[in-house]
Amino acid sequence: MDGGTLLMDLKAKPIVAVVDDDRRVRESLESLITSGGLTAQVFSLAEDFLRCSHLEATSCLITDVRMPGMNGLELQRRVRLARPELPIIFITAHHEDEVERRAFAEGATFFIRKPFNAEELLGATRSALSNSSGDNRKTS
Repeated sequence: MDGGTLLMDLKAKPIVAVVDDDRRVRESLESLITSGGLTAQVFSLAEDFLRCSHLEATSCLITDVRMPGMNGLELQRRVRLARPELPIIFITAHHEDEVERRAFAEGATFFIRKPFNAEELLGATRSALSNSSGDNRKTS
């Protein structure tokens, strides 16, 4: 696929960025998002996502809470500076009420615990994309 075709494809479908240090989770979410008719961009580090050239075109961000280097809450804080309207969905295997409260206080759209149901996450992603300006925050 040449650069022009890739650019047209990225414009045609919403881009969902996934930031998770677990390779299996990234691969699984990439497959799920793609099967849902969306474009997936996956990153193992928050820093890589912040440096990517598609940040402005990203329609939704799914991020883990705990990662090496920058954690999900810090990623959220930095994304909010550049893209305050970007819907952010947190996924985590380590549920902590205070982390969840902080995420929602900073504008998180959903906070989903691992292991999660694929349909639940895809539904949350679609909801975040369609209601990015509304208050649709939920915990699962």
